[in-house]
Amino acid sequence: MANKTLIMYYSWSGTTKRAAQALAKSVTADVVELTVASQTFSSDMFATSDIAKDQLSTGALPPLTNALPDFKQYTTILIGGPVWSAMVATPVRRLLTDLATYTGTVAPFYTDAGTAGQYEQDFASLVNQATVKPGLEFHGQSADQLAAWVRTVTG
Repeated sequence: MANKTLIMYYSWSGTTKRAAQALAKSVTADVVELTVASQTFSSDMFATSDIAKDQLSTGALPPLTNALPDFKQYTTILIGGPVWSAMVATPVRRLLTDLATYTGTVAPFYTDAGTAGQYEQDFASLVNQATVKPGLEFHGQSADQLAAWVRTVTG
């Protein structure tokens, strides 16, 4: 199988979407935005944080509303999301449960409002069979920097 890359991301505010779009310009990849029902989260950051904490404490992760591709056709999946309370956002957590049998390579890219905390460790703990590569905390890197990160992931 030829190397094929997929970029999947969830964006609550649009910041991670911009990161995914910038990344997509640096690598040949299919791109899928993860979506949840519109009433799942508030437009208020603090209310959304409380909702996500409730989802985590109950284990009731929000269902993804879009169709997901056949992951087996990809050798690498780059997974983007916002950092929520220093952890992986609940829609991305849901995706990672759907990726439980994926055996390729995954790497996180993530956006935050100042502190990523233990995001990469949290991400890695949620991955079942895939190989996890070091992630990228997105802060407006240049196209060359993004391409260099992708090369370290896709090797």
